[in-house]
Amino acid sequence: MLTRQPLARRGLLIAGLGAALALLAGPARAQSGFEVQPWPANKAPPLQAGMDANGKPLLLKNLRGQGLVINFWATWCEPCREEMPSLTQLAQSQHGKLRVLAVNFKESEATVNQFAAATGLNIPTLRDPEGALARAWGIRVFPSTVLIGVDGKVHSVVRGALDWRGEVAAPLIAPLLPGAAASAAPKPGLLGQR
Repeated sequence: MLTRQPLARRGLLIAGLGAALALLAGPARAQSGFEVQPWPANKAPPLQAGMDANGKPLLLKNLRGQGLVINFWATWCEPCREEMPSLTQLAQSQHGKLRVLAVNFKESEATVNQFAAATGLNIPTLRDPEGALARAWGIRVFPSTVLIGVDGKVHSVVRGALDWRGEVAAPLIAPLLPGAAASAAPKPGLLGQR
């Protein structure tokens, strides 16, 4: 039978090991800025990609022919703000092959315009004033980015911030571009690091 003192030591040892594991996992978790989730094969995507400045729906079927990146964001979301310059650079570097849209979540037109003017945001910015588009796309984390191929099929949703100019983003973008091979598709559930 164990005495009280060895049990206390065992408890401290277990607590110490748990704390050490948490410390080891902490930096890795902090570096994991995003997660890639495949779009369910049997789930039809929403018909809309967003609403234009006049409140008219931008239909997904009208955007075929180029890869499409739909980013859901808000000005109050610091990771969203940090991600925007790389989305802008992605749009510029893939012009004519890939279209990048930024869908703002539940903010006023004035707030969005002020942010765009202050930051030089020059990708098309659509509004989701009631959050209906985010709900339709299953967006619950900001930022989240929907990746759609040339054929209009949704490949995946990236939950969390990502540097879209970096090496980590390249295998996510490649399958969306014209002439992309199906084998270049990202692996389901891919966890990424910044």
